[in-house]
Amino acid sequence: SIECDLDNPAPDWLTDGSWIENSNLAKLPAFVGLDKDFTAYLTEFKGIFDSVTAHEDPLPGPWDEKLNSFQKMLVCRCLRADKVIEASQNFITEKFGQEFIEPPPFDLAACYDDATNMTPLIFVLSAGADPMADLVRFATEMKMNKKLSSISLGQGQGPIAASMIEEGMERGTWVLLQNCHLAKSWMTAFDKIVEDFSPDKMHRDFRLWLSAMPSPVFPVAVLQNGVKMTLEPPKGLKANVRRTFLAFKPEKLTESNNGPAWRKLLFSIAFFHALVQERRKFGPLGWNILYAFSDMDLACCVEQIHDFIDEYEEIPYKVMLILCGDVNYGGRVTDDKDRRALMSILDQYITPNAMDDDYKFSKSGKYYIPADGETKEHYMEYVSSLPINPAPEVFGLDDNADITCAQNEMLKMFDIVVGLDGAGGGGGAGAGQTPEEKVFELCDTYLEQIPQPLNEEDVYNKYPTDYHECMNTVLMQEVTRYNKVLEIIHESCAQLKLAIGGFVVMSSELERSFRSINNNQVPEMWQALSYPNLMPLAAWINDLVARMQFVQSWYDDGAPPSYWISGFFFPQAFLTGVRQNYARLHHLPVDTIDYDYIVRDDVEWGELQEAPNKEEGGCFVYGMYIEGATWDAVAHQLADPRPKELFSKMPSFWLRPVQNREHPTHEFREEEGIYQVPLYKILTRAGVLLTTGHSTNYVMNVEVATDRPQDYWIRAGCAMFLALRS
Repeated sequence: SIECDLDNPAPDWLTDGSWIENSNLAKLPAFVGLDKDFTAYLTEFKGIFDSVTAHEDPLPGPWDEKLNSFQKMLVCRCLRADKVIEASQNFITEKFGQEFIEPPPFDLAACYDDATNMTPLIFVLSAGADPMADLVRFATEMKMNKKLSSISLGQGQGPIAASMIEEGMERGTWVLLQNCHLAKSWMTAFDKIVEDFSPDKMHRDFRLWLSAMPSPVFPVAVLQNGVKMTLEPPKGLKANVRRTFLAFKPEKLTESNNGPAWRKLLFSIAFFHALVQERRKFGPLGWNILYAFSDMDLACCVEQIHDFIDEYEEIPYKVMLILCGDVNYGGRVTDDKDRRALMSILDQYITPNAMDDDYKFSKSGKYYIPADGETKEHYMEYVSSLPINPAPEVFGLDDNADITCAQNEMLKMFDIVVGLDGAGGGGGAGAGQTPEEKVFELCDTYLEQIPQPLNEEDVYNKYPTDYHECMNTVLMQEVTRYNKVLEIIHESCAQLKLAIGGFVVMSSELERSFRSINNNQVPEMWQALSYPNLMPLAAWINDLVARMQFVQSWYDDGAPPSYWISGFFFPQAFLTGVRQNYARLHHLPVDTIDYDYIVRDDVEWGELQEAPNKEEGGCFVYGMYIEGATWDAVAHQLADPRPKELFSKMPSFWLRPVQNREHPTHEFREEEGIYQVPLYKILTRAGVLLTTGHSTNYVMNVEVATDRPQDYWIRAGCAMFLALRS
């Protein structure tokens, strides 16, 4: 449900999404009255909201004794979602024991003992971890290193792998097939090979080792019968730096002619390598796309830096920056915003400033290059002094990033839990209500709540194609797109009601929709025709209704003076239409027109009553949120976000068309006072390029005022969005 019986009692610190969840929780039998008591004990709940141990703090009033430990977790989910993982760990420890939350140490010998020549040993790969070195070390211990043959699977490698397996079975060798997930077409044949394993035909020393990322193409029978192993990369900045330095040979620190400079840059690039890997834990706030930076990237950088230091009198920092950033690490980076972030971060580590003894990697001063020393132990001593859980500031992120990270983990965990519920769940809409009754009732609600598709012919007659008014075409396109969504919702809800009643057959597609609706997820058949979104179903319905009200008011009353840009199905078409109107009015080539971004922080969203005059052109837009920063309406510029405020509203903008506008770019770092904030539709940031040349997610860069360098906001992952999760 998205309706609350009571209004949010503390909108200044409690988000509407949290209050809706709390109100819904109060509808369950064990929590009746929680929403009313929330208002009565507002000060105490505010204390829990601000607490660093919110998952352990007692609930106010009668609720601490009334609820069991699992039910308290549900309250934590509503009030402090970032503490749910820790609350879950405490719950598991209390009910089952500490060993269930601690991963067992990786023991290759024990896994080997569990296997036979008939049993494949499977490494389930994760980003940043490579078990090859561990396997080679174990093979040496078992005196099988000369009898270990390996192949990395890919196109055309299947028959070679098959002959290696056949030879290994005869001679009693070990065979390693790496990256099985890359050989999709050969997996069926491989499944048959393993199925035909027979102890009569096989040498007793034969072992088949496999490595693969989680993949739906990997043979299920092989997975079920094999010994599964997973090697996670070390978690935490400290553990990553430690692992990197332990891998260096002792002589590595003294192999350069310019020892002090070499050791400073060696530590610097090792720290950078750990940092870019650990930054992944922040999800899209860290990287738009999660890249598997490997030890080979670091090894290439180390060798190149060594050569440049030894062969040049003056260290060529700019050349090293380009080679390490654009080539070695940047070779994996496919998103231009990620490339911008990568180069901005690396600029802190490959820099002449690294030669200064008082140079720090972060503003806290905890992270720096230790004093020069010629032994690994000297550097390991400093690494051991680093915090186990690094503050986000070392990554250039705000303290709110830790909350974002915890919430991402929580959402991922809940997605897995819901995904395991193959039967569709056991209701929860009310006491004694079955899933069928719940879904039937929801379908009724949606049919009543969601408007019918607009009559496209009526829209066209009222707003015909006009050379001088492109907004007519934009409205027509929006109506066409939204109508497809409305049609599938009305059709599938009607069919689902009939199927639940037994009047039509419940097809597999309808059954998937049934499960999704029961689990508060947007059904696949709706999502396929919908705009990008990450919302649960209840919030998505609310959002769709609001969007249709925006489109309907446009149809009824004409183009609004200020546009809710979040309400567009395809905002890029709207932005192009505004440029076309200006270009046609002034007889200018449309590809020479761009925008000036003029902030209107003197008015609230949607309060502008008059559109810009026709000569100046452009449009007023509102509806954008920002992450990693907030807008200071007094100083009229970006500012650091407020504590616990992950997203804040950006003011309205006047997008004013101008011809031949010069763009400040990240490369020209003398350009101060401006930050180009990337604007996305949804929080995932990454998108797919459509045939139109537009991204499914990225909209444009919006230039805003700042008194800080661009790099500050780039490292902070600062970006704007048209829609949040709720």
